Amino acid sequence: MTSAEATLNSPAAVNLGRGLELRSPVMLASGTVSYGEELSGLCDLGKIGGLVTKAISPEPRTGNPPQRIAETSCGMINAIGLANVGLERFVSDKMPFLNTLDTKVIVNIAGKSIDDYCLVVEKLDRLEGIAAYELNLSCPNVKGECMIMGVSPDATREIVSTLRKLTNRHLMVKLTPNVTSISTIALAAEEAGADSVSLINTVVGMAVDHRTRKPLIKNVTGGLSGPAIKPIALAKVWEVSRAVKIPVVGMGGIASFADAMEFLLVGASAIQIGTMNFVYPDIGEKIAIAIEEYFSQPGAPKMSEYVGSLITA
Repeated sequence: MTSAEATLNSPAAVNLGRGLELRSPVMLASGTVSYGEELSGLCDLGKIGGLVTKAISPEPRTGNPPQRIAETSCGMINAIGLANVGLERFVSDKMPFLNTLDTKVIVNIAGKSIDDYCLVVEKLDRLEGIAAYELNLSCPNVKGECMIMGVSPDATREIVSTLRKLTNRHLMVKLTPNVTSISTIALAAEEAGADSVSLINTVVGMAVDHRTRKPLIKNVTGGLSGPAIKPIALAKVWEVSRAVKIPVVGMGGIASFADAMEFLLVGASAIQIGTMNFVYPDIGEKIAIAIEEYFSQPGAPKMSEYVGSLITA
């Protein structure tokens, strides 16, 4: 049986549209697994549905100065600042390894302007081995850049519609919870041609040391992630899944099989695991196996029946 046939035959398989068919609803989130190679010896990436790369921008970025990560109650705060190798090195140094993986590769894209996003998509669209692009319009620790686009429906609509004209690949738009109405942003992305939305990105937070009277990270504020934000993420996925017709990819504090199933229950068609990859590098593999086993049981519902089946009455 080929890899493609295995994907279609799995009871946990997910089709997010426009060619993004996953053998499992489990993906690994951008920024937590770099470009995959660092995790490949610790997790069987062939068991998961997809890997979302670290954000790629046209030019290399060093990111924010350290200290850039701080642990907090039930999570962590980061202000990495989208540090990455840049487009040229991604193509020359990272794509050869990514092309060896038996899982779908989704490239996260970031930039300072629409032109930056266009440049990256135009270059990557000539390459084989990329299943989708995740548009990072919502990073909370890069001042004056992608966050501006992610909080405006008009800006979101403009960038998605522009990129839709440049590629036939799946476009996934990553949404921030740091807005008045996340469903308004999601609808703008859908109207402009997005194939799916992923949420939530990190929540703006901070951590301080009362003894030194200083913040724990140089940037002062950063993005809070981990189990602490799961209730927020569940509520936002529930809200957005009821507002849009395109698939919703849920993330935010997923640390177990039960967590993943909760996201599916409130309307996510697939999920991404982020912060917990740092704690348990094989967590994606384990959750993917557990989900497949669940839906393989006699009498188990189909994935399509389970997704969004929360009983509220």
